[in-house]
Amino acid sequence: MKAILLKEYGLPKDLEFGDVAKPVPKENEVLVKVHSASINDWDWGFVRGKPYIIRMFFGLRKPKINIPGVDVSGTIEAVGGNVKSFKIGDDIYCDLSECGLGGFAEYVCVPEKTLYRKTSNISHNDAAAIPHAGTLALQGLLEKGEVKSGQTILINGAGGGVGTLGIQILKPYDVTVTGVDSAEKLDLMKSLGFDSVMDYKKVDFTATGETYDLILDAKSNRSVFKYARALKKGGKYVTVGGSMIRLLEIALIGSLISLFTGKKLSVLVLEANKGLDQISELVKQGHIKPIIDGPYEFEKIPELIQYFGEGRHKGKIVVEMEK
Repeated sequence: MKAILLKEYGLPKDLEFGDVAKPVPKENEVLVKVHSASINDWDWGFVRGKPYIIRMFFGLRKPKINIPGVDVSGTIEAVGGNVKSFKIGDDIYCDLSECGLGGFAEYVCVPEKTLYRKTSNISHNDAAAIPHAGTLALQGLLEKGEVKSGQTILINGAGGGVGTLGIQILKPYDVTVTGVDSAEKLDLMKSLGFDSVMDYKKVDFTATGETYDLILDAKSNRSVFKYARALKKGGKYVTVGGSMIRLLEIALIGSLISLFTGKKLSVLVLEANKGLDQISELVKQGHIKPIIDGPYEFEKIPELIQYFGEGRHKGKIVVEMEK
């Protein structure tokens, strides 16, 4: 089968397009024919081996896993002997970040417990855009952030996958939402329902004097003290990604700030696929529609990972295996 291969940590352009053996599912796994996949922060970090903590899990000098790819949507082609809840022909989607990656290939084996049924009212391209970013947004806003009606909320990195899905998750709540991203994404953000938008190159939202009940941050590119300054008394700051140095700073110093100010600053540790059933229901009801950048050809994945890393994409970058 065809796959994108990571043989050495390095730049996305160093990834190889090659042939590997088609996997065989274990007793508790299914074999999925991948129709669509999307690009994530996981892929940007894993390919480069940065931040270096990634190498503690995937190999210090060389990657132990050779096929990147986290989000997939596809069709079950074979099932292991112990699989009870799914059958051949079922359309599924899921986040592979806790079960070995491997989404950038024609086929991937996935544990039964990781799978979720794709709703019939969306395409495989749409489905591939949802699992990782959607659960980050859901867990960050509803679980960790504990959104309440009447709040003022800011999403930093609002034009990417987390932000464009997050604003849709917030629609049932009577909240005022500000989005921060590059100028090229502001019109898209307005169309999705952000009450106000900021170009991060022109405005530092932590220095305007405005304060928020909840900040969901997909970038984490400022000092923890600046984030605390932008929170109301009793407010919450939740980061879902960004610089490892900033994440460590928020985890360590944020707890002290929380202790002395009552403002809660925390790093979300994603539980892969948790809440995907809830998101599936919102998708089924038509309340969530992912924003797709693409779809692109499978062979373009290396340059698309670089494109993602530069932050130029709008919504989620999606590739089709047989475009």
